Amino acid sequence: MEIKTSVFIKSSITAKDCPSKELSEFAFIGRSNVGKSSLINMLTQNKKLAKISGTPGKTLLINHFLINNSWFLVDLPGYGYAKTSKKEKKKIENIIVDYFTNRPSITLTFVLIDIRLNPQKIDIEFMNWLNENNILFKIIFTKTDKLNKSEKETKADNYISKIINTIKLSPKFIVSSSKNKSGRKEILNKIQSLN
Repeated sequence: MEIKTSVFIKSSITAKDCPSKELSEFAFIGRSNVGKSSLINMLTQNKKLAKISGTPGKTLLINHFLINNSWFLVDLPGYGYAKTSKKEKKKIENIIVDYFTNRPSITLTFVLIDIRLNPQKIDIEFMNWLNENNILFKIIFTKTDKLNKSEKETKADNYISKIINTIKLSPKFIVSSSKNKSGRKEILNKIQSLN
């Protein structure tokens, strides 16, 4: 797939405020500081599309981007930022739950994971919640440029093994790097196959 156009449509705080146009939606979500905005900009080859902040946890809304006038790329709030207040964390959780439970046009959710980290409880619980709610998801391991080739394979395999052992799930995954654009073709091919 070639991305010819990528346009910001709107930011919403609830699912009912999201665009009324019924197109397939591909949601991107992960912990704060996982490199979500960089990945979105790499995929669309538009450095100014998603705002990259030096401060994690700045995406607090559901952001819809129209791609090739045919599908939506959805940038969701990052979760799990330690310095966020309990009230703010609850607000983010409510936005995420509302989106996933009230937006029937979600085709696939990409859960972004920093490949350098060991499995985090919050990510495993979130993937389990998606599975329990019959929400199709795929993992994108980010920041793979920080590791050598053997580390990439070992880290990804170990991560999936932990998920299998913890919640009996074996999700498919793509390894990527916004810096060297690896994984771009695989992600876009997956979107194309479902769109």
